Amino acid sequence: MLQRSTFHTDNYLIKQLPQAIVFIDMKENIILASDKWVTDFSPLAESCIGMSITHLFSHHNKDWQKVLQKCLKGEPGQPRVGSYLDNTGNEKWIELLKTAWHDDKENVVGWIIQSEKVSQRMHNEVQLDKFHMLSNEMSDIAKIGLWEYRFADDELNWSEMTKIIHEVPLDYIPNLEKATNFYKSGHSRNTLAMTVQKSINDQTAWSEKLQLITAKGNEIWVIISGKPINVNGEFTGLIGTIQNINSLTLSEIKTRENEYQLKTLIDNLPLNIFIKDLDSRKILVNKSEMKYCGATKESEILGKDDFELYDYESAKISRNEDLKVIKTLKPMLRQETESFKKDGTKTVFLTSKIPLVNRDGSAYGLVGISIDISELKQKEKELEALISVASLQNEKLINFAHIVSHNLRSHTANFSMLLDLLTNEKDETEKQKIIGMLTNSSDNLLETLDNLNEVVDISSKTGLVKKSINLNKEITSAKQNLTTKFTEHQVKLINKIDSKVTVKVIPAYLESILMNFLTNAIKYRSPKRKPIIKLNAISNDGYTVLSIQDNGLGIDLKKYGDKLFGMYKTFHDSEDARGIGLYITKNQIEAMNGKVSVESKVDQGTTFKIYFNEND
Repeated sequence: MLQRSTFHTDNYLIKQLPQAIVFIDMKENIILASDKWVTDFSPLAESCIGMSITHLFSHHNKDWQKVLQKCLKGEPGQPRVGSYLDNTGNEKWIELLKTAWHDDKENVVGWIIQSEKVSQRMHNEVQLDKFHMLSNEMSDIAKIGLWEYRFADDELNWSEMTKIIHEVPLDYIPNLEKATNFYKSGHSRNTLAMTVQKSINDQTAWSEKLQLITAKGNEIWVIISGKPINVNGEFTGLIGTIQNINSLTLSEIKTRENEYQLKTLIDNLPLNIFIKDLDSRKILVNKSEMKYCGATKESEILGKDDFELYDYESAKISRNEDLKVIKTLKPMLRQETESFKKDGTKTVFLTSKIPLVNRDGSAYGLVGISIDISELKQKEKELEALISVASLQNEKLINFAHIVSHNLRSHTANFSMLLDLLTNEKDETEKQKIIGMLTNSSDNLLETLDNLNEVVDISSKTGLVKKSINLNKEITSAKQNLTTKFTEHQVKLINKIDSKVTVKVIPAYLESILMNFLTNAIKYRSPKRKPIIKLNAISNDGYTVLSIQDNGLGIDLKKYGDKLFGMYKTFHDSEDARGIGLYITKNQIEAMNGKVSVESKVDQGTTFKIYFNEND
């Protein structure tokens, strides 16, 4: 039994110990406790003195009671760890350590129980166990191995997954040299050696994608990462991971090869190909599209929309097309569109736009394919012009052949009849009459041949050069040539044409045209009023338009409009009418790439408009 004086002497010191310590006698009754112990386990310090320690914790869970009993009955110096519920119901972990309590004669008079709260440590250990378990599971799923190199021991450790990646037995013991030699000779091995050395020197983390040859001779791609370990500022080693990415890398390589082949194909197609996102920004273009946009690098186009590349109107049309394709998910195929670049260059495209659709059925962009048909459209226009000219020439040829056939047949029949009469006629006086008629018929035939030659001459002279001629000067000349007629019929000429107006014409044709129209205005004058001829000229869409207006007899266009410019077509009873003037004039105008139109009302007058082409 411990002496009382000794107990009371030590009591003050024991109560102030910073550890949670309790003294119990051989009957397990509490003799003395530190304030820390009382605070941790008993709210009332006085109530626990003399109490059995087993009884004190009788209300705690059975697991804790078992830990306490093991500590009390166990060998001294063997710590026991257990849990209990505190006053608030929270689980707490504590470690108990039993030490013998001796009197001054070295007799064991009881036991000293030292307690230490280890809840945080136990929590950390649980978390660490979870972390190790999770790491192992992630390593198995992601095929990521761990490795550690200890510099002081020159020792390299591999995890199980690391050994699996290297295809070595699980009892394989690696070292730094062996590990390095697994990497493919050349780029991969050299890169690894230099990267590790740089990491040690600069104390930086690293990650490299390299090729590794396994123990079984298989060549695989891996990502190996590492970082230096420092303790108290001193380098102690490296830790890192290694992941087998062979399948992914091979798939990426195959994908890149396919992309390269596809890019090579679309770059060399004679088509403009592009892909746009939902905002009509271009995210892919081929070389033809780059060339059309005047770009030398893809970066000059990618990310830009049509408003940044083309004029506003062209871009607006294109954007509306894009929105319709994206909204309806219906492709736009072979649409003929015009595009104007910002420098004003016009191009005609045959364009198709096809929506790009996600698995959920929504559009995420579109692919566009355009072919430049500007040259084709130009050829088409030229062909249409040729067809029009050929059709017109064919019509003229048929008309000409018909006229030639009809007129020459008439002249021939007339000659034949008169010669037959002349042969059978006995009377000299009648013979002279017939000879006079033959002479007249001969003159008519010559006139017809002259007219036909003039028509042929207009059609065949395609190489005549057009010149800029002052229009008023030619009108003055034509009026002087018709002075007798102007004076005889008291013709009034009102000329409102500016003195500076010029026309691009074949000079001989302009003279003939003016003479014909002025002569007709006089020839088909109205007997009810003095003839007035008004002249005017305006510029209109590449033409200089000469207007010749008279107040003569007029023409019934409903009745004769389609025959007005026909050969040998007459619409009045004038003795001078031959029906050839308008036909020749129209041919001359068209030979200069011009055109002629007519407006007329019976007994009010006629207005002819001659369009002189100023472009060619």
